[in-house]
Amino acid sequence: MTLKIYTKTGDKGQTSLIGGTRLPKHHIRIDAYGTVDELNSHIGLLRDVMSDKEKIALLIHIQDRLFTMGSHLAADPEKSKMKLPDLSEEDIVTLEHAIDAIDKVVPEMKSFVLPGGHAHVSYCHIARCVCRRAERTVLKLAEHESVDEINYKYLNRLSDYLFMLSRQLTFDLKAEEIPWKPKL
Repeated sequence: MTLKIYTKTGDKGQTSLIGGTRLPKHHIRIDAYGTVDELNSHIGLLRDVMSDKEKIALLIHIQDRLFTMGSHLAADPEKSKMKLPDLSEEDIVTLEHAIDAIDKVVPEMKSFVLPGGHAHVSYCHIARCVCRRAERTVLKLAEHESVDEINYKYLNRLSDYLFMLSRQLTFDLKAEEIPWKPKL
């Protein structure tokens, strides 16, 4: 049996969660896992421009964790019987260790910095911004429905990691890090 990519079941603006519940495509739950999916795509773009095998491996791990998160967000918390993989505190610790390692090699930050300086750095900042939006969207969903807090905790730490990765890329690529100087 061949699985078709189009089912035509969403042609009227609704989609199904894991568990069968139908929701409008503009529902906050759909927005939450859609934004996590968008973030995953940006992480993939960032991974595609990287050459450091260790960083690539961590980005692949992050993409796996984002798929895990997306599967939980795409499941009806009351009707889904599907066994899904879980996020863990260890996933957050992995990001914290990576942040700490970067912090040891990049110059001390003395001010906010303007995003940019090199295309790879910009990809990182775009992923960071989408990550922050995903976090806000998941938190908004959590105001109305049950969402495991590890999801938004992971997104919070991931955005920190992406910021630090942007700083390391700036450093490694010898790109200019432009401090923000507010005009008062």
